[in-house]
Amino acid sequence: MQDFQSIQTATLTLLSLIIGFTFSMSIARYDLRKGLEEAEANALGTLYMRAEILPEKNKDSIQKNLRLYAQERVNYYSTPDSSSLQKINAVIGKAQNDLWSEILPFVKNRATPTNALLMSGMNEVENSLGDTTAAWKNRIPTVAWMLLGIIAICSNLLIGFNSKNFKNDRIFFLFFPFVVATSFYLIAEIDSPRGGIITVEPENLQRLISSWSN
Repeated sequence: MQDFQSIQTATLTLLSLIIGFTFSMSIARYDLRKGLEEAEANALGTLYMRAEILPEKNKDSIQKNLRLYAQERVNYYSTPDSSSLQKINAVIGKAQNDLWSEILPFVKNRATPTNALLMSGMNEVENSLGDTTAAWKNRIPTVAWMLLGIIAICSNLLIGFNSKNFKNDRIFFLFFPFVVATSFYLIAEIDSPRGGIITVEPENLQRLISSWSN
């Protein structure tokens, strides 16, 4: 009986450690996505301001594309629909190509340090897009979820085998699987960047677009 208690204690300890570690992973990913959204807004705002050095025609065209690009990035963060996401990504790609087609010829024809800042700003916008896309695809591995599930099932079975008054304390014995299931749900919510209750709101991008409208 003492050996059984030791196994049960070790299994429950292992489960709690893995849940804590997985929760920490999901929080780190969530914070990373929030930070990259802010970095993306800063990169767009910087490029928008640097476009002021251009002649009026070029400036208006680039800033118009930047406003369209920023709005589609807000839609990217907000939409839970995969079919709509493909359309949004297509518009983002087109806006990006239009920006490059405006900036590259101008910089090549007028290779000055000031125009080099414009090229640098566009590079920052593109890099921030790539970083954000990679962060949104980075999820807790399936193997980790499988390990969590196996250990959780084993823990519940061990508690059940060790129970002596299950009929009298059935509510108490239901408490443990409820807590474990709630922990799994919270981890999945935080780790999932699209849909669900906990999402990354594009607050900085929305604030940036509002400032451009004023």
